[in-house]
Amino acid sequence: CSLVCRARSCAVPLSTLAANSMDLVPSRDLVGYGRSPPSPRWPGGKRVAVQFVINYEEGGENCLMNGDGQSEHLLSEIVGATPYAGQRHMNMESIYEYGSRAGFWRLHRLFTSRRLPVTVFAVGRALELNPEAAKAMFAEDDWEIASHGYRWIDYQNVDEATEREHIRKAIAVHETYGKRPLGIYQGKPNSRTRDLVVEEGGFLYDSDAYNDDLPYWRRPEPRESSETTTTKPPHLIVPYTLCNNDMRFVSAQGFNAGTQFFEFLKDAFDVIRAEGKMMSVGLHCRVVAQPGRFKALEKFVDYVNAFDDAWICTRLDIARHWYATHPPPGTSSAAAAAAAAA
Repeated sequence: CSLVCRARSCAVPLSTLAANSMDLVPSRDLVGYGRSPPSPRWPGGKRVAVQFVINYEEGGENCLMNGDGQSEHLLSEIVGATPYAGQRHMNMESIYEYGSRAGFWRLHRLFTSRRLPVTVFAVGRALELNPEAAKAMFAEDDWEIASHGYRWIDYQNVDEATEREHIRKAIAVHETYGKRPLGIYQGKPNSRTRDLVVEEGGFLYDSDAYNDDLPYWRRPEPRESSETTTTKPPHLIVPYTLCNNDMRFVSAQGFNAGTQFFEFLKDAFDVIRAEGKMMSVGLHCRVVAQPGRFKALEKFVDYVNAFDDAWICTRLDIARHWYATHPPPGTSSAAAAAAAAA
C-alpha cells in the first residue's frame, strides 16, 4: 500500500466530524487579504508598527502545587522534557522561578529605561503569586496588561464551563489592580475559545492567531446545527507570532546564540518595514532574560528605536487604531473608535 493510501485510511471521515459540530467550527480562511492587503495607515505617517510582548507565565504552569496531576514540560532549558505524572519536577520549577525572580525585572528595566510601551500577556495565577511584579506592570501607564488566561495550561481538552470560569477568574485578578484586560491571548486554545472570549463581551481583541501580518475582523459562526446565522458582531484579531519569538531558544533547531536571534529579528523587521505592516516580538522572562541572550534583545530594541518611522506600541494601541481606521463592515470609523475607547 502506498503512503498516500495509508494516509487516507487514517483520515477521520467527514461524517464522523460532522456529528460533533464543534470540530467544524470555526471554518478556516486560507485567503485573508490576498494580493491586495489594505494600507494600515499607521498613526503619524509611521511606516511600521512594532509590538513587544512580555509573556508573564511563571507560577501558572503545570505543577502539583497548583492542583495539577503532572509537572510542566514545555518552554524550558530542558528541551524535550516529559511531564512527571503525580510528581514535582524540581529542576523545572526552578527554571520557571528564574523568570519571576530575575528575568522579569531585567526586561522591566530595559523597557522602562527607554520609555517604551509593551504588552504583557499575564497569566492570572502568575500575577497572584508575585504581587510585586504585578504592581510594577500595572504602574506603567504606557504598558498594556492583557490576559494570558488564568493558567498556563493546554485548554484543548478543558471543558467549556471550566475554561469560561478561568477567563472570568483571570479578569478578576487584573481588576484587583484597577484595570480589566481588553486583549486576550489564551495561548493554547481550542475551537471554542474565541466564542467564549466574544461571549464575555469586554475584550476588544484576541491574539490566538498566527496567520497574518495585519489585524483582521472575524465574524463568529453559529455552532448549533439549528442555527444558520449569528447576531454576534465581528471580532478583531491581532495576530501574534511563534516565529519572532524567543521560544526558539528552547526548541529543537531553534536559536543557539543571541547573534542568531538578533539577525533573525533584524531581517524580519527590515522586511515588515518595507511592506509597511505589523511586527510582533514574543519574549519570555525565563528565556530571553537570561544574561547570554539578553544582550541580543537589547541590541534589537535599540536598532528599532533608531527608526523615526517605526511605531513602537501596545497591541491595544494597534487594536484601537484598527477600530478607528478599518472598522468592521457596517460600522462607521467614528462609531468603532468610540466603542474601542469606551
